[in-house]
Amino acid sequence: LNERIGQSFEIVRSQLENVQKGLGEMKSLAQDVGGLKKVLSNVKTRGTFGEVQLGALLDQMLSPEQYAANVKTKKNATEFVEFAIKLPGKENSNDAMIETTTRQLKITIKKTAKDIHDKYVSPPFTTDFAIMFLPFENIYAEVIRRTALVEMLQKDWKIVVTGPTTLGAILNSLQMGFRTLAIQKRTSEVWNVLGAVK
Repeated sequence: LNERIGQSFEIVRSQLENVQKGLGEMKSLAQDVGGLKKVLSNVKTRGTFGEVQLGALLDQMLSPEQYAANVKTKKNATEFVEFAIKLPGKENSNDAMIETTTRQLKITIKKTAKDIHDKYVSPPFTTDFAIMFLPFENIYAEVIRRTALVEMLQKDWKIVVTGPTTLGAILNSLQMGFRTLAIQKRTSEVWNVLGAVK
């Protein structure tokens, strides 16, 4: 009887120990949840999350010269804005640098278009045109606003320029073309069947 009572007490003791451990873990979890709640409700921390996201987006879409971080926008102020986008103005534009960069962009785009045409366009195994995808919206905008350049790419090398926002539209157009071809093929099959029936 003594032995059985000892075993029972040992079982109860170990279960109480487990409960105590569980309570400790729950307390730790509660503290973590409380900490998370503080982080999410703290305006400064939420601002930091937003700041990191905005910084990543600006880094992806603009060149480092086009924006700055932690900028004082008023002369005598102590406040800093997280990010400021630099707009070109007459007083700070470097016309020679802009012209050189523009010329270099044109040369690079023309060379790439010629390479794409020479390496990959091979009718009747391929279409007689190719798509040049420019991964950044601002580069695409710079190229597309030069109408003469875009026309030259299409006329000389059969290259269509696209960016992130227009790629979907071009792919949808191609999809519609595929469907039209499938319908035409089926239509001719139907006419053949009808001719045979006749």
